[in-house]
Amino acid sequence: MTDDRVWVDQDGRETVACSRSDGMGLELLSKAGIEAVVLSKEENPVVARRCEKLGISFRQGVEKKLSALQKILAERKVESRDVVYVGNDVNDLECMHHVGFSFAPADAHPEVKQQTDRVLARPGGRGAVREVCEILLAVT
Repeated sequence: MTDDRVWVDQDGRETVACSRSDGMGLELLSKAGIEAVVLSKEENPVVARRCEKLGISFRQGVEKKLSALQKILAERKVESRDVVYVGNDVNDLECMHHVGFSFAPADAHPEVKQQTDRVLARPGGRGAVREVCEILLAVT
């Protein structure tokens, strides 16, 4: 949901930039009954605040994303083949291979772009999430 950059102020507080259109896409997805979950390696209040504002579930400080994803799917009784995963870096690859379909933002790591089912036209933090939401809404 970001462009992978982080701003750090003199007190060590981190901020990131997010796309408001991504947030609207997630809202539309939620209204259509499609749940989104954020898995983040980072453990930072900025992740929690953004997800809380958007009303989406999140897990942060996740070192092993596949284990976390499997746990979430088991809790919700969802089959992995029914899941779409969006990832931008090599630590997302296991999850991307585990689910039914994967997307990578236009600015994802080259290895991720090679292994995803579809590379998006938009980069992370600049409409990639909205693009995924619109694709999902068009096919449901």
